[in-house]
Amino acid sequence: MLAATASFETRAARHLRPEPPGILDALTDPNGDHALEKAGWPGGPPLRPKPAAVLVPVVMHDEEATILFTERASHLRDHSGQIALPGGKIDRDETPRDTALREAEEEIGLDPRLVRPVGHLDSYLASSGFIVFPVVGLVSPGFTLRLNAHEVEDAFEVPLSFLMDPANHQIHAREWKGDIRQYYAMPFGHRYIWGVTAGILRNLYVRLYES
Repeated sequence: MLAATASFETRAARHLRPEPPGILDALTDPNGDHALEKAGWPGGPPLRPKPAAVLVPVVMHDEEATILFTERASHLRDHSGQIALPGGKIDRDETPRDTALREAEEEIGLDPRLVRPVGHLDSYLASSGFIVFPVVGLVSPGFTLRLNAHEVEDAFEVPLSFLMDPANHQIHAREWKGDIRQYYAMPFGHRYIWGVTAGILRNLYVRLYES
């Protein structure tokens, strides 16, 4: 099985970054909302992007690993109702790992003692003005979540085998600020995983299964 639990852990140890990319490396990395655009950023990339971090929570079930997602609350001003990974702005004196674990606990009550960070993905430059540093963590199953209703509507898991199958990595397009922009999407049932979240998962696939 492509994404069997033991296989994933071995690949993660071998292919993930041991440390997050530096800020200068991140700003020149091609990974981001512009990755599928031949002409790059329409009107230029975001100026002075704000650093953020997300946790890619890989739940290590015996039969097969899954990834734990959130559905953002419908009343939020930004990205309401979208499928996301736990995360947020990096506070002063925090590392991406610190932020990812803190936000996962604040948003969904995931106990950081149940998460074993195993590495970092490439940064992701988002058109919303953030530069996102994803942290991959192995999560012990059997946890109990406590959703922060102010931020999160729901939490759910998707099999890693589905997410790491390139046949499920679709390229969609929509109008944004007068331009037609392309982005990755990985629809799963009625869940529409797209944009930054799908782009980060695509980077996980490239690093672990194409490197």
